[in-house]
Amino acid sequence: MKIGDRTVLVCDCAHSIALDGAALGKACGDGSAVTVHTQLCRAQLDRFEAAVTQGAAKGQPLLVACTQEAPLFGEVAAEVAPDAVLTFTNIRERAGWSDEGGQALPKIAALLAEAALPIPPTGALTLTSQGTCLVYGTDERAIDAGRQLAKHLDVTVLLASPKDIVPPPVMDVAVFRGRIRSGRGWIGAFEIVVDDYAPALPSSRGTLGFEPVRQGASARCDLILDLTGGTPLFPDHKRRDGYLRPDPNSPVQVANALLEIADMVGEFEKPRFVDFKADLCAHSRSRKTGCTRCLDVCPTGAVTPNGDHVAIDPHVCAGCGSCAAVCPTGAATYALPPATTVYERLRTLLSTYQKAGGVAPALLIHDPRHGDALVGMMARHGRGLPARLLPFALNEVTQVGFDLFALALAYGCTHVRILTGPENEGETAGLATQIGLAEAAFSGLGYGSGRVAVIDAADPDAVAAELWTLPADPVEPGMFLPMGPKRTVTMLALRHLHKVAPAPVEILPLPPGAPFGRVSVDVEGCTLCLSCVGACPTGALLDNADKPMLSFAQDACVQCGLCKSTCPEKVISLVPEIDFRDQARGAAVVKEEEPFCCVSCGKPFATKSSIEKIVATLAGKHWMFATPEAAERIRMCEDCRVRDQFERGGAPFALGRPPVPRTTDDDLREREETAGEIQPATVRQKLM
Repeated sequence: MKIGDRTVLVCDCAHSIALDGAALGKACGDGSAVTVHTQLCRAQLDRFEAAVTQGAAKGQPLLVACTQEAPLFGEVAAEVAPDAVLTFTNIRERAGWSDEGGQALPKIAALLAEAALPIPPTGALTLTSQGTCLVYGTDERAIDAGRQLAKHLDVTVLLASPKDIVPPPVMDVAVFRGRIRSGRGWIGAFEIVVDDYAPALPSSRGTLGFEPVRQGASARCDLILDLTGGTPLFPDHKRRDGYLRPDPNSPVQVANALLEIADMVGEFEKPRFVDFKADLCAHSRSRKTGCTRCLDVCPTGAVTPNGDHVAIDPHVCAGCGSCAAVCPTGAATYALPPATTVYERLRTLLSTYQKAGGVAPALLIHDPRHGDALVGMMARHGRGLPARLLPFALNEVTQVGFDLFALALAYGCTHVRILTGPENEGETAGLATQIGLAEAAFSGLGYGSGRVAVIDAADPDAVAAELWTLPADPVEPGMFLPMGPKRTVTMLALRHLHKVAPAPVEILPLPPGAPFGRVSVDVEGCTLCLSCVGACPTGALLDNADKPMLSFAQDACVQCGLCKSTCPEKVISLVPEIDFRDQARGAAVVKEEEPFCCVSCGKPFATKSSIEKIVATLAGKHWMFATPEAAERIRMCEDCRVRDQFERGGAPFALGRPPVPRTTDDDLREREETAGEIQPATVRQKLM
């Protein structure tokens, strides 16, 4: 069978999956019956060899519907067709092994169609570790760990507040005392500052002694093994590459950490998880802070302010995707894979499921680690997944946001469940805000509450119990193409949901902090200074080159608040909402005035409200405008104001005739003119 440009091999795993080849071919759009293999990894391995060889010769990628035996298939392909392109998908645990496995044909077709989509490559950066390792502890356990690692790494042991430590008989690792005040960096580039720093005394006898301490010592290393059991050196320390922090009281954790860190030598590729476009960032303008959503949710500190925008350090970024999930402008987007690929995967999954006869689909978003393990346990030891529940694997569940939730519901999903695990501890703040936004929007349109929720459980039975009890509340699907950036796709989905909503409203109120809404301007107090237009990073606030005018385009507003903080009159407030009326799609005039014309020459040069406010503020109250004549200059243009100052102000800049510079010739001439008078006086002085 072929799906797109891929040849697909399907196996029913020794008849443990109910598969009808003819029905599957029809459901996948191929039309012809699908050959269903029974032991593709054993007795029928020659069929795989033939398929992979033929595919490599034609330059066609091969999709195998089995992940358990992927290593075997990879080894065989490397021998018979080294240039072959192989991908794998799991239809057994995710669909076939279920109490509803006999009804899972639409789901299997959907999983195959989704897996056949091409995934674009992701950029990466190279990290290098030379093996310089710091073991940070408090007692002999740190020294023992350092001695074990010394066989593979260049080790230094640092002891925080050491007490009664027996000196090692052989100093095969360098031992110091000290307390790490601060640390930063990543694998291959850690920098630490140490207080109470001192080397160990080689003359120590009964108890390890140290030289006099000093403060503020700095050092660099490639790896850090933290055995202190105290406060981690880094936020979200479990995701800091090169920093391992096992429980020092757990020999198993320590042993695993030693094995792991010993192999961290050489070059490593790390994906660039987030693409960032600084020109779209709404963080700041003119030293006034606007949007801080990514700064608020980043668990590792990879996002930092950087002038008018933020900066994302790819070395520190752990790839949780929270910044991309909450970014309202699309300045930060997840790249593993890109959002456009995720949208297309979702559309393909749901459209294929519905074309194959599936009804009332629900979506389970999970990661390939914790999520796959739980799904496998549910399939092997429990009821498996319901036939209408479609698993959707993403690199990180925290990368999803309101855009994907709205799109899933618009494509016909009844519910969306996000499966989180221990790895997501401390990283779900952004996800919570996005689910809260979805709850407000969907319930406000009459879809009820609970359409999107998190399942935070490590017990497969508890997860299965919640999934099997999801209600099948139908949602009318619309299979539009997800074209454009995130905000455009979100509005496409929301407009469809509004069209088929049980209780549609023209204006949908949203909670504070939502990235949709309008600005409310007190037009009486607005002077049309247009400071807000200059501060707006998205073009939601607009001016007019021909006349004093302020317009507002609600579809572009992300509620960053820069206009509110910039407005000198303080007449702007934010109103989070979604306006589904057609008038909200374009720019609407907020305030306009006729220009104020110069009272002297008649040239338009300002707005009437601005001039009136300046006159009321300065006329008769400021020394420069104390007289009526001086106050009248406020109503003049820049040229007439200067002319009037000279004509009626008595040449205010006149300082008298400038002095004539004296030269040497002037001095010599005066000396000659007075020479006859000076001579007699000089003679008289000499005679006296």
